[in-house]
Amino acid sequence: MGSGEISKDGDLAQLLGARGKPITVRLKSGERVQSTHGILQHDDLIGLKWGMRVKSHLGKSFTLLQPALDDLIRGLRRNTQILYPKDIGYILISMGIGPGQKVLEAGTGSGALTVALAYAVGPEGHVYSYEKRPETQTLAHSNVEGLGLADRVTFTVRDIAEGFDERGVQALYFDLPNPQDYLTQAREALQAGGFFGAILPTTNQVSILISALKKEHFSFIEVSEILHRYYNANARRLRPADTMTGHTGYLVFARRLSADAVDQERGKL
Repeated sequence: MGSGEISKDGDLAQLLGARGKPITVRLKSGERVQSTHGILQHDDLIGLKWGMRVKSHLGKSFTLLQPALDDLIRGLRRNTQILYPKDIGYILISMGIGPGQKVLEAGTGSGALTVALAYAVGPEGHVYSYEKRPETQTLAHSNVEGLGLADRVTFTVRDIAEGFDERGVQALYFDLPNPQDYLTQAREALQAGGFFGAILPTTNQVSILISALKKEHFSFIEVSEILHRYYNANARRLRPADTMTGHTGYLVFARRLSADAVDQERGKL
């Protein structure tokens, strides 16, 4: 997505003005950025230091920055509700997702989590994303491709009741209304000790999933709810913002027990 102190042709860049939404573009020689505050030529942006101020043809000032992952996810085109960054960050940390890992998700949606997973696993890792609605996954594929991460993701259109092609993945995440129905498939795909995660909107659904996880020999079950409040950045009048991102869903995490551990539980070892 861009590295170093100088912007280069092909980098993702963000233009922040005094007013209006941030503009995220991929720099390409010969192209231009059009906005209500004027036009900026890509050739005038390429080769500048990040953090420089630039002006449009109308004299309006913008700051040239590298976009954060948060900015990219918020800017994705969507036809479904996407996961919030507050939840995505906790998912990545809690499931130990990092460079070189194989990660599986079911319920691609518009691809917000797909983007975050692909970013986290790096060029040596891979993400396998399943969705049964082809029109939804087409948009997700476009979003991932637009951010230059398509080579890290394999998309599959399938009802996961039929199972997954992959085996031995380190982490698996469900964004589905009924994850308890697919825990057998999850066990088959996950490596022993692998991470399971899911998000659900109600406590009733969470209770059903907890019972199912125990029956399917998942352990170390954890349920979390993340609340996120911004503060107005005024040194003299520091106070909470008028609105906050409250409940978006309950996050459920667990670990897959090994076959030997299951036999131990059953008294066979």
